[in-house]
Amino acid sequence: MKMLNMTPDKDGFFMPAEFAEHEGTLMIYPTRPGSWGKDRSGALFSFGKIYTEIMKREKLYLAVSSEYYDEACEFLKALFPKTGLSADEFEKRKEVIAIDSDDAWARDVGPTFVVDDSGDVRGINWSFNAWGGEVDGLYATWDKDDALAVKFMEHAGYDYYDAEPFVLEGGSIHSDGEGTVMVTESCLLSEGRNPSLTKEEIEEKLKVYLGAEKILWLPRGIYNDETNEHVDNVCAFVAPGEVVLAWTDDKNDPQYDLSFASYEYLKGQKDAKGRDIVIRKLPIPEHTICITEKDLANYEFEEGEDFREVGERLAASYVNFYYINGAALVPMFGGENESSDKRALEVLKELCPGREVIGIPARDILLGGGNIHCITQQIPYRKKH
Repeated sequence: MKMLNMTPDKDGFFMPAEFAEHEGTLMIYPTRPGSWGKDRSGALFSFGKIYTEIMKREKLYLAVSSEYYDEACEFLKALFPKTGLSADEFEKRKEVIAIDSDDAWARDVGPTFVVDDSGDVRGINWSFNAWGGEVDGLYATWDKDDALAVKFMEHAGYDYYDAEPFVLEGGSIHSDGEGTVMVTESCLLSEGRNPSLTKEEIEEKLKVYLGAEKILWLPRGIYNDETNEHVDNVCAFVAPGEVVLAWTDDKNDPQYDLSFASYEYLKGQKDAKGRDIVIRKLPIPEHTICITEKDLANYEFEEGEDFREVGERLAASYVNFYYINGAALVPMFGGENESSDKRALEVLKELCPGREVIGIPARDILLGGGNIHCITQQIPYRKKH
């Protein structure tokens, strides 16, 4: 493993689509009481469902803070019967790595991986500042999270490019694998990330490090998304030239104007190959999901951490699903949103032919501030070993 002096675009590397074949998935074991609660059983149940489905199909790399290493190993061991794997295969499909972190958002603190036409895979290390640093960051210190990407690549043996001090999170970018990358203006142009750079300079950084030819700048994301509206919560590629967009027909919902603005923008754009963009609408949960008194009582916030309030609307979206080999894992919110959950599965089954579409109970992940896509980071299949 070594840090490379060139840039991905010069070396012929680009960010593949998430729906391309994976080597595995990086996740982080959840422990932060300000995200997952003093009682973490709800979050661990949902994380465990995701771990299980990943291990059935690809390798799970699980980073865990050293003090929780034994707990995480025992937790995975208990999942073995649910995977249907042989003991030998189960051992091959998991790797627990002692790396300290501030939280469990693997999408945002892990490396972004790029590939070339020969099948080689390399990583990118971005600067991470807790979604806004001292301007509007969500916790006071983030040194462990910022160091995680390089530590993981050193462990797993991936050469990497260092994009520091450019601030970027994995949830703020989506690639179609054919030269088009999608972002939101509300996130990438936020004051707390790269305030000294113009929009044009930020776009050039994305082209250089992601091997992109075209950047689609959606204006907005999901209402009340505390990441400054990451793209992965509002819009995702389901195929080259085709996206799924979070939607509501309720003009009184504050999400309506945000989704409509992105819809109108996408209608007037072409992708890197000159194709019109096919837009598929995926309705958000019919009933808003808010913090309850019981939820709030379970949190234990650190000084400087973003606090929650009773009645606070959470940024619930089914677009925050995650592709794994042969399947898609979709957030399910349950309760009064059971019919919305069912509708989301039906829409995604139509958009993901040949894949199993699996609903994952995800309200406890949402309580942490994100969802399934936010806690997972794909590692592309590597032909060269």
